[in-house]
Amino acid sequence: MKLGVRWTLHGDGRNPAPGAVVRPDERLSWPRTAGLGAQHVVAMFGASFVAPVLMGLDPNLAIMMSGVATVIFLLATRGKVPSYLGCSLSFVGVAATIRASGGDSSTVTGAVLVVGAVLFLVGLVVQRFGAGIIHAAMPPVVTGSVVMLIGFNLAPVTASTYWPQDQWTALLVMLFTGLAVVCLRGFFSRIAIFLGLLFGYGISWVFDRVFGRIHSPAGGPEAVDHWRLDLSAVGNADWIGLPSFHGPSFEWSAILVALPVVIALIAENAGHVKAVGEMTGDSLDDKLGTAIAADGAASMLSTAVGGPPNTTYSENIGVMAATRVYSTAAYWAAAGFALLFGLCPKFGAVVAAIPGGVLGGITVILYGMIGLLGAQIWINAKVDMRNPLNLVPAAAGIIIGVGGVGLQFSDNFELSGIALGTIVVITGYHVLRALAPAHLKGQEPLLDEGTSSYDAER
Repeated sequence: MKLGVRWTLHGDGRNPAPGAVVRPDERLSWPRTAGLGAQHVVAMFGASFVAPVLMGLDPNLAIMMSGVATVIFLLATRGKVPSYLGCSLSFVGVAATIRASGGDSSTVTGAVLVVGAVLFLVGLVVQRFGAGIIHAAMPPVVTGSVVMLIGFNLAPVTASTYWPQDQWTALLVMLFTGLAVVCLRGFFSRIAIFLGLLFGYGISWVFDRVFGRIHSPAGGPEAVDHWRLDLSAVGNADWIGLPSFHGPSFEWSAILVALPVVIALIAENAGHVKAVGEMTGDSLDDKLGTAIAADGAASMLSTAVGGPPNTTYSENIGVMAATRVYSTAAYWAAAGFALLFGLCPKFGAVVAAIPGGVLGGITVILYGMIGLLGAQIWINAKVDMRNPLNLVPAAAGIIIGVGGVGLQFSDNFELSGIALGTIVVITGYHVLRALAPAHLKGQEPLLDEGTSSYDAER
């Protein structure tokens, strides 16, 4: 029971009463629990499968390690915080930057492993000193700005890599996914990204049959004739087998690019723990440090064997909110399904065959949503952007991060993009706050509430 792996049966284990909540330490019958676990896996399909493909990593290994990461998280939090850990999209831009600088998969996983270690240490500090230390070091204006610049920094990846591979498929997938997000209800709206992928597969197959090969870039700079949907690797893949493992390598330049993502991961974990606490009615503030540390430890283990980093998934929060079933037993079942999927190379080959045009349509929405989560952080915290103390560091950092502005220190060392933008936001905010006059620290806005100076004089 200490590890949170024993549950009491909720009611008759079949149908909870209307409005009833199945608590984390309860469960339904095992067949129903398994069904809920499968639903959680489907909910994280879209993002957790797309992310490793975008990072250039093995999707089979990503799915397998998401199951392992979920088990680590559940054990560390002793079954108090129901959560699924899937591949983090926050590192997609980091991976693209590292590869553009000549790095390979080992360089990417090495840099992210260091981020996981830092996140683990942050979790221990929060566990020791309380959540207040996070709010003091990284107030909402800072975390929102960093999340925003991380998301919007990805825009060139869509524009230059995925969209040109098949612009019409990308446009149709974008429209379909947008409609699915907005118009579908309940569970189906939670898997809109996954539905967009399925639609994209179907459209690509139809276009290949109707129009033949397409002449466009296929991941490289030169346009070539190629099929939109190439499933040749699927036929050659085994049904059962281990994914591709590899060790990490460490380069300072790559590590510096990746480190700012720590802030986004802390914000994700804090938001997840708060949301789950509100849904279950339990105060989970004392579990925040443990949750952050578990996330870091799981990411370290995953990247040590060549997998992607992991983080708590909002898609699965949506499933819990829809079903009102917060049983951690369902997450154990989900972890088991993920491990089984990871042992099927044919399944991974299907994921890896996602056409570039499909990714173009998906990432237009997905990357924008990541960036706008930063704005949501500002809104929820009521950050006043009329105050120059908030406005100036956020504005400067976001433009640096999105535009890829750089500082060249030597022939071998440069800070740019996400790394430099994050440094500007954090140091700029705290330095300006230390030097600012008292009336700005009191949140007095730069502009008034719409009253002109003439009206004020009258």
